[in-house]
Amino acid sequence: MISVVSAVRDLGRVREITSVLVRHGFGEVVARIGFGKKPRSKGQSSDAPPVSGVRDDALEMSSDELEKGEEEKNRISTAERIRLVLQDLGPSFIKLGQIASTRNDLLPADVIAELRKLQDNVPSVPFEEVKAVIESSLGEPLDKLFVSFDEKPLATASIGQVHRATLATPDGEAKVVVKVQRPNVGETVARDLELLHMMAAALERTIPETRIYSPIGLVQNFDRSITAELNFTIEAENSERFTRNFEGTPQGELAKFPKVHKQASSKHVLALEFFDGVKIDKAAAAGIDTKKVAKNAVGVVIKMVFEDGFFHADPHPGNVIIMRRHGEGGPPEEGEPVIGLIDLGMVGRLSPELRDRTIDLMVAAVRQDSYAVADALFAIGRPTKKIDMREYRAEVSLLAEKYIGRTLKEIDLSAMIRDLVQGAMKYGIEIPPDFMLVGKALMTLEGIAKELDPELDVFGEAQPYFVDLLKKRYSPQRLGNELIRGVEQLSRAGYDVPLQAREVLEDLRLGRLVIKTEDPALPAATDRLGRRLFSGIVVSSFTVSGVLALSSAKIVGIVLLAIAGIMFFAHVLNDLRRAPRRR
Repeated sequence: MISVVSAVRDLGRVREITSVLVRHGFGEVVARIGFGKKPRSKGQSSDAPPVSGVRDDALEMSSDELEKGEEEKNRISTAERIRLVLQDLGPSFIKLGQIASTRNDLLPADVIAELRKLQDNVPSVPFEEVKAVIESSLGEPLDKLFVSFDEKPLATASIGQVHRATLATPDGEAKVVVKVQRPNVGETVARDLELLHMMAAALERTIPETRIYSPIGLVQNFDRSITAELNFTIEAENSERFTRNFEGTPQGELAKFPKVHKQASSKHVLALEFFDGVKIDKAAAAGIDTKKVAKNAVGVVIKMVFEDGFFHADPHPGNVIIMRRHGEGGPPEEGEPVIGLIDLGMVGRLSPELRDRTIDLMVAAVRQDSYAVADALFAIGRPTKKIDMREYRAEVSLLAEKYIGRTLKEIDLSAMIRDLVQGAMKYGIEIPPDFMLVGKALMTLEGIAKELDPELDVFGEAQPYFVDLLKKRYSPQRLGNELIRGVEQLSRAGYDVPLQAREVLEDLRLGRLVIKTEDPALPAATDRLGRRLFSGIVVSSFTVSGVLALSSAKIVGIVLLAIAGIMFFAHVLNDLRRAPRRR
């Protein structure tokens, strides 16, 4: 549970967040959630502090920042201001924005577009600090761990930075990249997470209109993701699992994942195989067949997502390296590119059931069957209310027809996913977050494929893969396994049901059986009865008092009887007014 007291201890960070929000035109939000107050005029008395335990003047908003915020609000869009806030608040908030950019089901299109522009832009950590982290984490001096170590970082990011090195292995010297976690980044992220949880809860509590964007859900999703990324052993396990999944398969010739060198790896340091290749934007200049790479990428993503249910959730161009496959002791083979995938900390998982339903959706798209697309999307989601299936199918199929049967150049995949998901949500169908991660991976693939081959027909390339997946789904071996599983479940039920029935009968015999029922109208009926009893007692009291007073104090008696009459008619009118609402 989030502690307000511990968050208040980080008053400096609270003030920084407040200042950035106000500076970018969100002063009203700051005031409504209780993180700050507008400046008081001279002589104005102090009110209660907005946050328990914090002095009012400590969280008072600056007049200059309020003016600047109002000016920015009139000059640029809300979506752009949200991006600027996250950008100014640093690594944790940038990561939050990057993860939020996957939630097409929650956030408006203009906000998604802005969040996708967020990039890690952080200064590098001095080499002495990097060296200290490595030696502390691995328990050996740097010169004993590595044959050589490049002091200049190859890349920097919010969680860590990467250096090239040479490692002695049983098979000889190996070129590696060493990912080193930034000093104290865990404490910084933990502090920011605590504040984010508190702010999300305050937003939903004080600004009800934000609930449609699920701030608490977004922060929880971010918490799970970044906590996993902070543990480099998880990334190492992910890399090994990807390697096992692709080993011995046709796609294993098309993609490669870095080998983990465990002797130089820990929770805060990760030594990985160095991929000698080029980035996506330089592939054509290097003489690589980019059209072949685009086609291969389709097969690689389909295997990860739809066959294995374990996929790279952030395959942006910076995490993709194009190499050439080497022959046996010979030079690189021309025309045989290999896709190297790195930075495997953020992964997505699909359960077998959700995987099958997602395959149904993609097969329906490949078959250009818009009604089947609507049915598959319905099966993926979770209905939260009664749905008019005729209207729902018509809506989703109309949206699907805008995209089905077109080449990649003609399709905006992010718009397609957004339209389909929002069409489902319009009818109260809640889409699982894991499916939205699939959407992000497919949108990223779209960007890479468009850069490599704008004419690529993704659905056409995907068709043979999905046909193969369907064959596997209905293969005798799988059907046999499912039949055995069903028989096992039925056998367990056959064993459990008599025992459960015996327990019920035993409770009945001993008088311990209790049956609870709930009448939805009971609270309203009880309230109505209580009001009538109260009104009856009060009116009766005034009536009796008025009658008794008539003999000695006529005016007082008349007044009491008049009050009784007014209260009686007021109660009757109030009861009649409430009656239509009850019906």
